[in-house]
Amino acid sequence: MRFLLSLSAWLSTWTAPFIIAVAALAFAEPSLFDWVRGDVQTCVLGFIMLTMGMTLTTEDFRILSRRPFDICIGALAQFTIMPLLAFSLVFFFGLPKGIAAGLILVGCSPGGVSSNIMSLLCRGDVAYSVGMTTVSTLLAPLMTPLLVLWLAGESIDVDAMGLFRSILLVTLLPVGVGTLCNFLFSSRKGYRTVCRLMPGLAVLGLACIVGGVTSAHGMKFFESGALIFLCIFLHNGLGYVLGYVAGVATRMSKPKRRTLSIEVGMQNAGLATVLAGRHFPLLPEAAIVSAISCVWHSISGTLIAALFSGMAKLRKKSL
Repeated sequence: MRFLLSLSAWLSTWTAPFIIAVAALAFAEPSLFDWVRGDVQTCVLGFIMLTMGMTLTTEDFRILSRRPFDICIGALAQFTIMPLLAFSLVFFFGLPKGIAAGLILVGCSPGGVSSNIMSLLCRGDVAYSVGMTTVSTLLAPLMTPLLVLWLAGESIDVDAMGLFRSILLVTLLPVGVGTLCNFLFSSRKGYRTVCRLMPGLAVLGLACIVGGVTSAHGMKFFESGALIFLCIFLHNGLGYVLGYVAGVATRMSKPKRRTLSIEVGMQNAGLATVLAGRHFPLLPEAAIVSAISCVWHSISGTLIAALFSGMAKLRKKSL
């Protein structure tokens, strides 16, 4: 068990290089991840969200009730900045339908679970990060389909009700089950030990999703040229900047600004990848954009967390 706990901690710390290594392996040997398709992919994402639910405690929900203003600001920033940035990039670059669908889907997704780890690494407000991720995930079944329909419905056939059912199935339901398990069994030592393994298992699940998409569409990653990578880079980078600006504008403390920046910039691109494959099968570029976002958000999140942490250390030394 000690080995498994150490492995989970290692995976949580080195998420970005591990995801990149898996993507490279899936590109070189696609057959290794052929099994991550369709319903299996959906189940993997559901498991990731279950791990999130198992980390939520009654104290987390008390924090939500005590900080309604901060949580509202965070949710508003989450579901306005990234969707509108995605739409603006689609309009500015005149992106083709497949790339546009993927970018908008990523922009309209809730915050990613790995953002909580990044908030810890950058000396942010971890409780606020958990609260934001929880609320955005709970709102996702309603907000994501509505935003995708609003921003992309005129040019792309969007099944909003299908998106709603899928998000409900792979986010809200497993998070609810995980939270219930935590409520019922958190006093048991064995259960608490299992919960400590969940971050590493979530990373493995995300790696499987990225590997599955890479094995299916690996050769297409480079067919759209640098445009896909440029748009993903701008979308993610501007999300970090505008998230931090939103924290400054609402006079948040510096730890909260860092957290808001990371929560806004890092999306649940794993969810977007599954939704793209299920609901936009005729637009394979949508899944490719989502999969590349999975990898890049992990890399950039690690980098921005290191930057914030370094700035905090320098500021502390100068005082």
